[in-house]
Amino acid sequence: MKKAIAHLKKDPILKPLLERVTVEPTTPSDDLYFNILRAIVFQQLSGKAATTIHNRFLNLFDDGYPHPELLIEMDTRTLRSAGLSGQKSGYVQNIANFFIEENLINKDLSDKSDDELVDYLSQIKGVGKWTVQMLLMFSMERQDVLPLDDLVIFQSIQGMYELEGTKRELKKQMTEIAEAWRPYRSVACRHLWRWKDTVQ
Repeated sequence: MKKAIAHLKKDPILKPLLERVTVEPTTPSDDLYFNILRAIVFQQLSGKAATTIHNRFLNLFDDGYPHPELLIEMDTRTLRSAGLSGQKSGYVQNIANFFIEENLINKDLSDKSDDELVDYLSQIKGVGKWTVQMLLMFSMERQDVLPLDDLVIFQSIQGMYELEGTKRELKKQMTEIAEAWRPYRSVACRHLWRWKDTVQ
């Protein structure tokens, strides 16, 4: 992390933020299947509510693990009893189906690039680019992800660098600014999230 911070401090606009804000270490996990399911359950929910629903979802399984072959056989009413919406119930079953069909359970995908993983996993209905990028950053500890579809990241960069233009033009400008952050764009974004939390 020290090497990344030293590199990012070369950006004079980012430097003051890096000196004020610290971030917690990530907790990587090899269980990509479990992590994607968790990400879908947590989407658009507050932390406490999401944790409650996630725990109820896990408790639907005897050993507390959502084995894909069991998940795809589970009816929607059972999934909804845990607090999942009808839409999310379908999404988690889509994930289970994909991992079975692609024979991905316990398979190591670390040899794939960030872009390859985004393209591959976003084939699953309900799993978008942002979801995969979060997995790359936090579960797989990829250091150079730039999630411009994340509202906090988008607004923070726009405000800090006083950018103007259409959304497309802004994303182009942000991508160019973040080139100087390579190969630690994930680290920069994690500090932007933390900074946003502290100024609210």
